[in-house]
Amino acid sequence: MASSNEAAAAEKYVDPEDVAAALAKAVYDGDIVNFRLLFQPFSPARRQSTESFESEKYSYLLPDDDMEETDAYKEILAAVQAPDTWAHIEQELEADRPARLPAGLVVRLADRALVLGKYTSAAQAYEQLRIRKRMQALFFDEADKALREGDIDRGVRGYRIATGLEYNYAAFPEPLPSVPDYQTKALILHGDHPQKPEDCIGFKPAVQFVQTGLSYLLLSSEADTRLAEHDEKTRQAFFVKLVYALDPEWDAFAARCREAVKLARGYGKRIEEIVKAQDGRTDGLMDAISAQLGGDPYEIPATLLGLEEPKQMEWWQYLKELAYLHPAAALFVSRWYAGHEEIIVPRYFTNSPIANELNLAVPKEESAPESR
Repeated sequence: MASSNEAAAAEKYVDPEDVAAALAKAVYDGDIVNFRLLFQPFSPARRQSTESFESEKYSYLLPDDDMEETDAYKEILAAVQAPDTWAHIEQELEADRPARLPAGLVVRLADRALVLGKYTSAAQAYEQLRIRKRMQALFFDEADKALREGDIDRGVRGYRIATGLEYNYAAFPEPLPSVPDYQTKALILHGDHPQKPEDCIGFKPAVQFVQTGLSYLLLSSEADTRLAEHDEKTRQAFFVKLVYALDPEWDAFAARCREAVKLARGYGKRIEEIVKAQDGRTDGLMDAISAQLGGDPYEIPATLLGLEEPKQMEWWQYLKELAYLHPAAALFVSRWYAGHEEIIVPRYFTNSPIANELNLAVPKEESAPESR
């Protein structure tokens, strides 16, 4: 005797217009996960499934009115409903086996994902077609050509796409979309407390600083190797453009950072006075600093993060939040002791060409504090 679920599935009607619309939406959104879902055994697009597009659980798969009115969506829907493609879709939805996804739509989805900046989704779609490495190489080559021609903007776009097309084979065959984990990478950058100024990332020579910054922001050994072939001036210009490309709100952070530099300078001077008063004695120094410093040193990282009031968070908590909002910010800060409190403060060459181009420059007398 058939179960109630089997009976419901046997009687189920699937509107082909809903199926076509859902597939078109997945392509339009550049969403390979939802596209694959529509071909899964439990998909509301399958007659054998008890799930439905009308349920609250799966209604998100259908486009809204605004999307349906766009030319891009209409063009994709027409491609879905093209006779050969639709026949393939119907065949795969009826087959009792893993579906063979329509290649033409997967290519469209990948290309659309690139336009939308969904590089991980594009990587998964191209991998489905076994052309990911070839596409990645093409974007790297085009980006390098652009850099040689002096077109930094196009070079940055190409490198962002190419590095975004990396693929996590450990998660195959169903990796979920992901974004670069700058929070974790920032903690690795600052794993050791700097013992002297030159240990701080922002105080490293320009060539070394840019190399560190590019490796951190692009997270790609191949990108490191390729960019090393370009001259120092090109790499520096590339770095600046990359910072802005990754963070549209960078200038807002830069303004807060300049204010934080002034705050840090004030605290630095107070600490210098306390150290002088100790007359070379180191025992009890941290206690003296904590007791006599005045103010709340947490206002420095709070200013960097844009908080109205300081929070008693660990340095790494501030850093994680900062790197999430402004990835490149992790390159311009360092760990610093204000008495017993360890915080993050801005620390970089505030009168350097890089600082100037990134809107971080401040007068020399207001530079960041020396390392302690």
